[in-house]
Amino acid sequence: MEFLIPLVPFVLAGVAVLFIAFRGGPSAAREAYLTRERRVFTVVVLLLYLALGVAVPAAVIAGRQEAVGATGPLRSEDPTAKEELGKQLFIQNCKSCHTLAAVQAHGVTGPNLDELAPLDKQRVLNAIKVGGSGSGRMPPALLEGEDADAVATYVADVAGR
Repeated sequence: MEFLIPLVPFVLAGVAVLFIAFRGGPSAAREAYLTRERRVFTVVVLLLYLALGVAVPAAVIAGRQEAVGATGPLRSEDPTAKEELGKQLFIQNCKSCHTLAAVQAHGVTGPNLDELAPLDKQRVLNAIKVGGSGSGRMPPALLEGEDADAVATYVADVAGR
């Protein structure tokens, strides 16, 4: 419930703007506020606010379908254990430098792997072994053996999707 507290000033400002707008300006709004029209107008503004500010967004949110695969591209099959391992290792070791939409990675040092796609597994393995293109920006042999193979399998499967 504490997430609603920052919204209070905006709600009050919205009600004030509606009040002034529906009355025809600040002076007419002041007159309506000080006379008996105040109650009727308050009810009308409240109903409009509830209809437009609560009911419409609630209907839109309720009409959304549940997202499948909360991060990354939609896949028709479940990932293998090797791909899951590759994903976790990529997140731990590569995400800070490389961009890859499948894990919502937005690195700035290394290349955008989605733009390099399609990537074959051997190309990724070679980049891991020699340190990218060999320019010294990526440490060589950052991962080895099964770990390198798992990351290469994962990146080759999801890059560019």
